[in-house]
Amino acid sequence: MLEIIEKTLLTGIGVVSLTQKKAEELIDELKEKLNLSEDEGKKLLDKLQEAAKENQQRLEELAREEVKKACERVGIITEAEFSGLKKKVAELEKHLKALSK
Repeated sequence: MLEIIEKTLLTGIGVVSLTQKKAEELIDELKEKLNLSEDEGKKLLDKLQEAAKENQQRLEELAREEVKKACERVGIITEAEFSGLKKKVAELEKHLKALSK
């Protein structure tokens, strides 16, 4: 289940990469129509890329939170919780061995 969610997130990130290519094409078109200099076009592209990066980071964080909530609803435990349980079981096994001697 988590693999499907992860693949979906990665697909979304791939879409953002395609969007960057479209942004570059748009900048080229704007440079021609508005007579922007190479430097002005680059600055505009940099701003668009930074905004896309920030949006991507927010999207990833929202996706992580949604996955976390879904796992909690289904009852899937975290790796940290599983490690804690493994430690407790090991301690109990050690204690039982000591009692059986």
